[in-house]
Amino acid sequence: MSTTNDPAARTGYVDPPPRMGFFTDTTVCIGCKACEVACKEWNAIPSDGAELTGMSYDNTVGLGADTWRHVAFIEQRKPLGAQETDLHAETDVLALAEQGSATPPPEAGMTPTTAGEPGEFRWLMSSDVCKHCTHAACLDVCPTGSLFRTEFGTVVVQEDICNGCGYCIPACPYGVIDQRKDDGRAWKCTLCYDRLGTGLEPACAKACPTESIQFGPLDELRERAARRVETLHDAGITDARLYGADPDDGVGGDGAFFLLLDEPEVYGLPPDPVVTTRDLPRMWRHVGSAAMTLLAGAAAAFLGARGRR
Repeated sequence: MSTTNDPAARTGYVDPPPRMGFFTDTTVCIGCKACEVACKEWNAIPSDGAELTGMSYDNTVGLGADTWRHVAFIEQRKPLGAQETDLHAETDVLALAEQGSATPPPEAGMTPTTAGEPGEFRWLMSSDVCKHCTHAACLDVCPTGSLFRTEFGTVVVQEDICNGCGYCIPACPYGVIDQRKDDGRAWKCTLCYDRLGTGLEPACAKACPTESIQFGPLDELRERAARRVETLHDAGITDARLYGADPDDGVGGDGAFFLLLDEPEVYGLPPDPVVTTRDLPRMWRHVGSAAMTLLAGAAAAFLGARGRR
């Protein structure tokens, strides 16, 4: 990856290490929430209630100050492989268990894992996280420098100098960063900056049993993700697409991107995110121009009044 698109190099780091990030392959996520638990344990994040919404098995609802990893559960009336919720409703699974796992397939007839006819139901699961944008609006609006860009290209909050102004909250196009209610300070994923500094991978990626969350140099992850999409397309899964991997998108590409099986909106992601501070320079130029026009008018009126005396 060229240094011209490396946010760490643009920030001023001399000869920074490769930009690091996440590639989340949602096609192999099993919804175990090991990433959520590992994130909370390593970062000492307080509990956020873990109450079921009544809409699904999701008990954390979304990202927030006390949830830096969130596993979404999305139910769809759409076939995926051979899922049938009532496939073995009339099967005596205890009798099947007595046969043992070594029963020859012709004699077993059907086992609890035998595929049935394609059904009309599927789960989409995805572990969401801060995107660590190339162009991060939260950095632009932070007045204290609490938010900073690391040498790995990630975005981190220094909670000890956060003054709780909250400017970063509406600035994030993904709605990731949030304030903790008991102290008002902003909190979000740090991509385990403390672990990266010692050569360790983030806790969530370390805990993921299916390697749905993959960590590494961002350019390598993008190449790997492109190959994965090609493999899925060749297998007939034409809905597979990458989200956040394009360096020419509205945020300059994400440091944490995803392989999805449906439109981004299905996963609660904005379809076309744009850095919210994109128009600030133009707006300030307009403000400056208007101020100069106002001053010129006031000066003309003052000089005209003096001339009439």
